[in-house]
Order: sequence, then C-alpha cells, then structure tokens
Amino acid sequence: MVIACDTTFLFSLYGGDAHSPTAVAWASQNTMALHLNSLTHFEFGNALRFSEFRKVIPPGAFARYWAYFEAEIAQGRLIVIISNLADVVDEAKRISGTRTLTGGHRGFDILHVASALKMKATHFLTFDANQKKLAQAEGLKVPL
Repeated sequence: MVIACDTTFLFSLYGGDAHSPTAVAWASQNTMALHLNSLTHFEFGNALRFSEFRKVIPPGAFARYWAYFEAEIAQGRLIVIISNLADVVDEAKRISGTRTLTGGHRGFDILHVASALKMKATHFLTFDANQKKLAQAEGLKVPL
C-alpha cells in the first residue's frame, strides 16, 4: 500500500489548522510512511511561508514547522518521491481532459492526484472536498 498526501493534509499535520486534530489522530494510528513528490514538498513549504507572511501563523512558526517536517523526512516517516515532471503533467492533462469540465478541478489539485497515480499510490489523504472526489474518481481510496 502506498499512501500519498496533498498539501492540505500536510498543513494540517505539520502546520496547524482546523483539521489538525483529525490529521494527527490519523497519523498516530497509522505507521506507514506518507509519500509526496517534489511538487508537494515545494507547495507545502510555500504554503507555510505564505501563511506566516499573511500572519495566519505566528512569526517564526515557519521555521519550527519546517524543521519538524524535514525531520520526518530524515526519519523516513515521509518519503519524497522524485517523479518525472513531464510524465506527471501528461497524466494531469489526461485527468483534466476527462474530469475538469464536469468536476471543476484546479490545476494543482489535478497535479497532486496525477502525481499520486504516477507513484502507484493506493490511498490519498486530503481535506479538500473537491480533490477528494477527483481522487476517488481516479480509483484512489480517500480514508478522510
């Protein structure tokens, strides 16, 4: 089983928001590593920085949250998968062509799902309701 996640799940798990209790409870009950690609790694770091910029998280919180996140990678609890960007984009084009007109999906949400599919994920963690529908439509199990 390969469990992929998106930025909403990571932010809840490592950055703190309304979904944090659910993310932390899930992580405490599941010992398997979470998989993400370099796009998600980038987007999560930017989301933390942008949240600090907007004063959604306190000054200095980015550095603390990021250090914990990077420690989780070093310890193997998170695995960053290096994907061929062209392959992920091709998969995203396919998904967009078949799903966006009927489901209204955003580009980065499609990229997250395409990335999960390219890394052969079986499960996908997100708190984005529309992205959850997309992941399920593409055959991924979404336990949250």
